[in-house]
Amino acid sequence: MSITRDAVIATLKTVTDPVSGDDIMAAGLVRALAVDAGNARFVFEVAPALASQMEPVRAAAQAALEAMPGIGAVSAVMTAHSTPAAPPDLKLGKPAAPKGPQKVPGIDRIVAIASGKGGVGKSTVSANLACALAAEGRRVGLLDADVYGPSQPRMLGVSGRPASPDGKTILPMRNHGVTMMSIGLMQNDDQAVVWRGPMLMGALQQMMTQVQWGALDVLIVDLPPGTGDVQMTLAQKFDLSGAIVVSTPQDVALLDARKGIDMFQQLGTPIIGMIENMSTHICSSCGHEEHTFGHGGVTAEAAKLNVPLLAELPLHLDIRLAADGGAPIVTSKPDSPAAQAFRTIARQLIADGTA
Repeated sequence: MSITRDAVIATLKTVTDPVSGDDIMAAGLVRALAVDAGNARFVFEVAPALASQMEPVRAAAQAALEAMPGIGAVSAVMTAHSTPAAPPDLKLGKPAAPKGPQKVPGIDRIVAIASGKGGVGKSTVSANLACALAAEGRRVGLLDADVYGPSQPRMLGVSGRPASPDGKTILPMRNHGVTMMSIGLMQNDDQAVVWRGPMLMGALQQMMTQVQWGALDVLIVDLPPGTGDVQMTLAQKFDLSGAIVVSTPQDVALLDARKGIDMFQQLGTPIIGMIENMSTHICSSCGHEEHTFGHGGVTAEAAKLNVPLLAELPLHLDIRLAADGGAPIVTSKPDSPAAQAFRTIARQLIADGTA
């Protein structure tokens, strides 16, 4: 007999919230409940000040589900809403300095791959750059932080759900020499992530700090497009080495790329450089070169902003086929011009000390 969502909800209703006196479902503490293939997972969302008090409640909810006949794996992860900081007590003299961005133990450098808008190939660049750095001998991790549109499991050919030996830490997946974690590994392929900002921020912080990344030279973070909660949380909470901004040459993409760069500048994150993706297309039949999306826009923008232009990458069918097939072109066709372009970027980042 398979476990149903209604049965899981009924079980969760047997656990009481000590603060409100209601059950945890009525109190609104259970978020993002998902039940599939006999497994159950949910986010236990509490106020930061109550985190230690509510941990036994979270554990009780998880234990109640694990006691259900026929249940599979159960995951109950606690997150906390941020609340406005209280004003400093001026009578105490000089207030404590606010905590700045923190380093993640074991990770030497964190590099964000960003774009102002979607569809410019940011995730493809992230996957190939991670594989290129691994091919150059670096210890590389890749965090797929594009929560609403995670694509790295497909691009790196990774499937299955990550294990958690103690219910607190997560064991990442690994392929092509890259250690990888993605929210996409926690969801079915056709299942939408319906989360608000605080849950996004909580998920990002957990994937950064509760994943057993091991010792890494560099962690590549594939960010979602735009200038929202995930980008701000990453830049404010963690010590970033810098950001690489990916754009196609046309003006519409560059408009949004400028906003992405401005966001990082406001947050004090260095811009490592820009990449012009889909810069040129070579016809596979006749060899004619054409600039489908224009040409040189990113080059001019990089010069204007006084940031390095790291590469002009081609629009090529092999790059797309390799990504869809789970083996980025750096690994599937390492001698191709496209693969060598990514290797060149990797060598440049290593030489600069960025990776």
